[in-house]
Amino acid sequence: MKALEQEIKELILSSLSLEDLGAADIDTDAPLFIEGLGLDSIDALELGLALQKRYGVTMNGDKEEMRARFASVAALAAFVASHRNSEASA
Repeated sequence: MKALEQEIKELILSSLSLEDLGAADIDTDAPLFIEGLGLDSIDALELGLALQKRYGVTMNGDKEEMRARFASVAALAAFVASHRNSEASA
């Protein structure tokens, strides 16, 4: 899971052009929005598209599901990992 978390941190940095930060600057468990990294709704859209392209995940669900998935790098990694596992078992 650590490797996937690292990949997602790098994806955040590249897709959102956060040139002043490095992957080590992003706390895996810190909130991505408002507090923590301070991302906004436009960033969420861009990150969602990047995740879809890279991992083939679909960002369907209600507002609360989406909020939970994007809560932190750890939450995103768990979502991507569960998507991978469900594809592997299909």
